[in-house]
Amino acid sequence: MTITILLYILAGFVVLLLVWTVRFEIRLKRLLMGTKGKSLEEAINILGNHVEKIKDTQIKINDHLKLIDQKLGKTVRKVETIRFNPFEDHGSNQSFAIAFMNDENDGVIMSSLYARDRMSIFAKPIKNGKSEFELSAEEKEVLEKVK
Repeated sequence: MTITILLYILAGFVVLLLVWTVRFEIRLKRLLMGTKGKSLEEAINILGNHVEKIKDTQIKINDHLKLIDQKLGKTVRKVETIRFNPFEDHGSNQSFAIAFMNDENDGVIMSSLYARDRMSIFAKPIKNGKSEFELSAEEKEVLEKVK
């Protein structure tokens, strides 16, 4: 009799497992079917492809930003101007010295000497914050200000 009860219990347990398995199978099919007949696997594949495209685009953007950063370092980013009167006995502050420099302290200093009968303009290249040409006091001042 004990064996019969044990067999009934095992049969009931098998029926419970079978019902649970069928319900699980139905739920899984419903989940994988998705909307409009698309399966979950197909949706995951599509999303995976989109992620790969986004990664490729991100790599291109990062490379482009590095190139832009390199170019920006060489552009004129620091500008300073001073005006002065080179002739103490006459005239006004119509003369100027202006420095155009990049982040590496390369650039040019332009200066102008204004007199009533003429105007002279000079340009002196700057490399690493120094010029191979002699700088006037005003040019030295504008160079120090721009650094």
